[in-house]
Amino acid sequence: MKMETHLPVNILKPFIKTFMIIESEHGMENRTLPDTSMVIAFRYRGVVSDEVQGVKSKLPAAVITGIRKSSRLINYSRQAATLLVIFNPGGAAAFFKEPLHELFGISLSLDALINPGKLNEIEEQLTDAKDSLQRIAVIEHFLISRLNETRPDLLIHHAIQQIQLANGSIRIKELVSTLPLSHDPFEKRFRRLTGTSPKQFSSIVRLRNVINTYDPAINMTETALTAGYFDQAHFIKDFTSFTGQTPLEFFKSPLYW
Repeated sequence: MKMETHLPVNILKPFIKTFMIIESEHGMENRTLPDTSMVIAFRYRGVVSDEVQGVKSKLPAAVITGIRKSSRLINYSRQAATLLVIFNPGGAAAFFKEPLHELFGISLSLDALINPGKLNEIEEQLTDAKDSLQRIAVIEHFLISRLNETRPDLLIHHAIQQIQLANGSIRIKELVSTLPLSHDPFEKRFRRLTGTSPKQFSSIVRLRNVINTYDPAINMTETALTAGYFDQAHFIKDFTSFTGQTPLEFFKSPLYW
């Protein structure tokens, strides 16, 4: 497997975290965990499919994936190659007028949101490109052409930052009490911008932080309480849904040795 990451040009940096190119020579299976970033995938070679709760589906050549609350398996055929656009939290809203929360938990063919003729043109350019930098330039040009001239929702971006600073261990009611609007309008704006609810967003941030800061010297009960869970049972239930494995299974996998 070959994996490359590239930062976007300056005009796209507020919206896009990174571009990632994945090329699989022999085929592979990859388990992806929920994240606060929405993703667009452009497949320019081979076949890519996913498996969610035991259901396998072949993915379209261009697909946008909403935020999920559980893991999924991605299968790459031999010689498969895909370019991923990984957005910053809330970043995808700058390129689409549609409410992004409607994509929660699903992968949608991009031609449902973008002219199919334009997508065919992009797919041809990706296939003809000589290297990764040329392919990224194709996608950057496409995204810049779609960049909406709208003011950023500073209030929601502030809320996102507060959730991240608290590592997801934050009460949404208390967060809203610090903002100049009531709960329902806040939730509606948050879901439209990020693609999920504030509560679900916080849950993803919290579990990601648990994984990123895992210390085998600390027992699971202490880990759960430190992360803001009421008890170990609640933590194990959420963690298993999030990763597809119990904490013990997950942290014993080779990736975490």
